[in-house]
Amino acid sequence: MKTNILVLFFVTIFVTGITAQDNTAVRIPALGETAPSFEANTTTGKIKFPDDYYGKWKIIISHPAGFTPVCTSEIIEFAYLQDEFKKQKAEIIVISTDGVNSNLEWIQSMESIEYKGKKTPKILFPIVSDIGLEVSKKYGMQHPVISNTKNVRGVFIVDPENKIRMIEFYPINIGRNTEEIKRVLTALQESDRQNVLTPANWTTGTDFLLPAPANKEEFEKMKDKSKDNQYYLAWYMWFKKI
Repeated sequence: MKTNILVLFFVTIFVTGITAQDNTAVRIPALGETAPSFEANTTTGKIKFPDDYYGKWKIIISHPAGFTPVCTSEIIEFAYLQDEFKKQKAEIIVISTDGVNSNLEWIQSMESIEYKGKKTPKILFPIVSDIGLEVSKKYGMQHPVISNTKNVRGVFIVDPENKIRMIEFYPINIGRNTEEIKRVLTALQESDRQNVLTPANWTTGTDFLLPAPANKEEFEKMKDKSKDNQYYLAWYMWFKKI
């Protein structure tokens, strides 16, 4: 009887441990932190991150699986924009939980598709093979409640100093907005260059916001020194014309 109780006790501890392990909270790197480094095999050869991307902005995106409809539509949309990202000195890196050969076959298939009336261009950015989920776990892109073998739809924008500047996560059944990712990249670059903010729904070609004065006294000073390309709607809400 005592033996049976002991066996039941250890089985309970073992199962509880597995459950706890399967549901361990995922640690997602925070905004402003240094992006985790990694080396990986990809469809364009082995890469070393971030060393191979010195001085560049990086857009890291993860995909649950190849040969699936949502992932395919996203990769094609990124392929449409890849030249525009390069002009902004930004590189796309896709994290996949499939093998290199599978991803190469997927690319070949995607490049034969005409999507939205346009032929898919050559996909030049690397698709990382992360079968063991090492990279996905470093970036908090593997969520055990969703899957223990696949990652989720994550997006990280990393600046040239390798600091994380934007993080997004999408449900596995919902496609990302690639134009929004490009908009955020542009906004970050302009904010850094001009020391400006962007208002809600900002798009290229519209006015920027300026950092608010700390109080009304500073507002009066700003008002006295205001230029023709600046205006305000309230003492704390200043705009800069493009």
